[in-house]
Amino acid sequence: MALLFAITDGPQCFVRATSLRREAGSILLSVWEGKPAMKPTVIVVGADKGGVGKTTVCRALLDFFSAHHVAARAFDTESPRGTLHRFHPDITNIVDITSTADQMRILDTLTGAAATVIDVRAGHLSRTLAVLRDIGFLAAAAEGEVSFVVFHVLGSSVSSLEEIADIAPFVSDAHYYLVKNHINEATFFEWDPKTHASYFGKVRCSGEVSIAKLDELACERVEVAGVPFSSFVANKTGKGAPAQNSFVLRGYTRTWLTSAFEEFDRIGLRNLVQPGKPAKKK
Repeated sequence: MALLFAITDGPQCFVRATSLRREAGSILLSVWEGKPAMKPTVIVVGADKGGVGKTTVCRALLDFFSAHHVAARAFDTESPRGTLHRFHPDITNIVDITSTADQMRILDTLTGAAATVIDVRAGHLSRTLAVLRDIGFLAAAAEGEVSFVVFHVLGSSVSSLEEIADIAPFVSDAHYYLVKNHINEATFFEWDPKTHASYFGKVRCSGEVSIAKLDELACERVEVAGVPFSSFVANKTGKGAPAQNSFVLRGYTRTWLTSAFEEFDRIGLRNLVQPGKPAKKK
């Protein structure tokens, strides 16, 4: 089966895309003017429980990509109001992941950026992964047409581990990371070998990511400002004008963001998105 489609970005940009033969169940990737398109990366961030700080992780990811000059865009599935969109409005669209039209907005335009971050609606990770399976995206990942990353944000209780069994069937061909987001003073569970085997034996996990706790007042002020963490640190408003943020709170935020970046570097996130490409200086 072969398809032909075009991508537009405003009236001054029209790019012809050639057809790409594909096997049933895989997703179409365009070929730009006879040259292979870059292999896009889709990063799904979510959980099957609410209140675990998934949007905070997405915001840190977008700041990370911006700092390293990686073209990124995001989709906020908290439709219709959105959450991530408030902090990164220029690169974020609010979508309903169950809508065919919005699925097309996300997946028919993957070559528009190196990384696509999907902030999953609270409590809907397994449902979202089921949608991606049903439209053939997981098959495309299995065929190597896209790089698929899942950040599964866990809560601090052992009950969060029960989500792993529900997620396991969808992530066999993904770079699957368990994320401990320390949004409060709660201590994350520690598992003994028996507990570890009973849960983690069901899934192929690429590793763990630990996001430190941000100072509560700093977190509150960034929320009120409604800007990326990096803008708050740089003492800028959302429009780039000078702000009047606290030096102390900017310092706490800078330290926290640096820690998050170190975690992303530790798991080799940049190499997943742009394999073999040397990192640009900040």
